[in-house]
Amino acid sequence: MSDRKKCLLTGATGHVGYAILLELLSRGADVTILLRKKNQLFDGLACDTAFGDVTDPGSLAAAFRGMDTVYHVAGSVEIGKGREERTWAINFEGTKNVLRACRACGVRRLVYMSTVDALKPLPEGETMVEQTHFAPDELVGAYAKSKAAATQYLLDNHGGTEVVILHPSACTGPYDFKGSSMGEGLKMFMSGRFPVTMNFGAYNFVDVRDVAKGTVAAAEKGRDGACYILSGERVSVDVFVRIVNDIMGFGAPKITLSAGLMRAAAPVMELYYSLSGAKPLFTRYTVRKLKDNCNFSHEKATRELGYAPMGARQSLADTIAWMKENGKA
Repeated sequence: MSDRKKCLLTGATGHVGYAILLELLSRGADVTILLRKKNQLFDGLACDTAFGDVTDPGSLAAAFRGMDTVYHVAGSVEIGKGREERTWAINFEGTKNVLRACRACGVRRLVYMSTVDALKPLPEGETMVEQTHFAPDELVGAYAKSKAAATQYLLDNHGGTEVVILHPSACTGPYDFKGSSMGEGLKMFMSGRFPVTMNFGAYNFVDVRDVAKGTVAAAEKGRDGACYILSGERVSVDVFVRIVNDIMGFGAPKITLSAGLMRAAAPVMELYYSLSGAKPLFTRYTVRKLKDNCNFSHEKATRELGYAPMGARQSLADTIAWMKENGKA
């Protein structure tokens, strides 16, 4: 980043976006963050601020003008019912607005943060790799559908703006100031008031700092029109819970929940989330995702970008330490 080309980052208030901002600043990048309103989270950081909203196309041109690279990380990670319209507005229409602003303002490269949820699941046991076509109708849930639709739109319409697309798996690690679903679930296990495990399910976890490094590498080395999976380690739910318990100094979980019980309880939990306004954690979508194939390969990102993620235990230990130090536990 010695040439100090100007770059703009959307979604800097989020878990992934903040990590990317810190990674860019550590490399001496000339960064502007796009915010909807002033946020003290960035006080003292050597970045510029522009105000705008990806759902308001008229607010983007002034921020995008003169930028070499745009990192579009802003998104709605909603898995609860009743938020589908908002999810589509941010994830799909917002991404269309960002691309149009990039093209209008002569931005050279757009790095887009998609998700592994946009990939069509393969049968269990098969390796999940990058796709060249994305079909929202083959997926479940507004989040996955909207991200897949946005990804395909970028591939079909980016024209003179180079586009690189990234697919991170479930992010752990520090800087989760807003309290993601992942962070809220971890907080629940850290409290010791939920001494349970599950005899089914797994997911792929990646440290947000590794995603940040992969994102900057994609801006520098990624091929135009290419997709890269930024995954980490596949961990079963039971192993995940036992790692957290071990780090916290708790004993082994006392209760084991089955997939059948979780499926039966999910509609009740969804009603609770809807009435209470709490962040959805255990829903029918969650149960379905935990049973899906999560054997995501980051071999392409490793080969082309030099991507090398840490293990899940190290990331979880750092996450827990950060949450304790920052009053998030």
